[in-house]
Amino acid sequence: MAATVSIIIPVFNRLHYLRAAVDSVLAQTFQDWELIIADDESGAETQQYMRDLSARVGPRVRVLWLKHLGNPDAVRNVALREVQTPYVAFLDSDDVWLPRKLQAQLESMRSCDTREWSYTRCLFVDGAGQPPTGGRALRYPQVKDGWILQSLLAGEAAVVQSSLMITRRALAAVGGYPEDMPGIGDYELCVRLALRSEIAFIDEPLVLLRHHDEHYFNDDLLALTELRYFFEKMQRLQVAPHMGPLLRRRRAEVSAGLARGYSASGRRYRALSTLAASAPYSWHYRQWWVGAMAATARSVAPHWLWRRLRKLIHGRLRERAMAVTR
Repeated sequence: MAATVSIIIPVFNRLHYLRAAVDSVLAQTFQDWELIIADDESGAETQQYMRDLSARVGPRVRVLWLKHLGNPDAVRNVALREVQTPYVAFLDSDDVWLPRKLQAQLESMRSCDTREWSYTRCLFVDGAGQPPTGGRALRYPQVKDGWILQSLLAGEAAVVQSSLMITRRALAAVGGYPEDMPGIGDYELCVRLALRSEIAFIDEPLVLLRHHDEHYFNDDLLALTELRYFFEKMQRLQVAPHMGPLLRRRRAEVSAGLARGYSASGRRYRALSTLAASAPYSWHYRQWWVGAMAATARSVAPHWLWRRLRKLIHGRLRERAMAVTR
């Protein structure tokens, strides 16, 4: 008899994190699940761990041995094609679930069958599993319940991938993960789902979300480029015509952010050319002007001036911090 929930973990090495992720699945209070591990041609040690796991746990753990794709969203889609259960949950190999995660989501979704997907609150931890403190502390994004399309597009709410549970019916309807935008594929999937259904939010911190230096995708500039393309595609295809003004504003904001990013990384020509290309559709948005002026100033000012300004600003911040603690 088929299980109730299929859990999908895409894997490419990172065995030191994978063990904790798998252990958190085994520790769930709800046990009617199957675990599908899609291995993107990991090294020998990681593959041996997965063979031993499958032998130890039994048929509830399936490992898909893939030729290296280098695209986690494509790996997830391969696993999705194997799913026969009514619900699907996603867990990144470096994150950890708390024991009530599956149970709480299933109870919520079963109580309101019009909500075809759900997510939970998360706790940020570092590579060692400890909450970051001080300047490294991370603020959890705003959370929403119900229809969240506008909040997602506006950047006011975020759905963490490892907290997602979705009905197989909804995933089939939206087509799974896009494979052409590895930096924001989960975001596009969430927008497609938000066009279709309300979401259930479980206000419990049931996922430990790791921040470390071994993420599959760490290129912020490429992610911004993909995000701008996504907003352009939404407009061109008229996916959400009633959101036209918001999409235009967000495209302008992302273009300004991209120009600032190029400028900060020393790519002055790319910064200025990005501003020039985006000006025709962005000039009447205030946030674009703010970003444009910052990017332009950084691009044309000498490096010594920026170093001096940073030193001055940091000195003022230290003085204020000392004054507060007195």
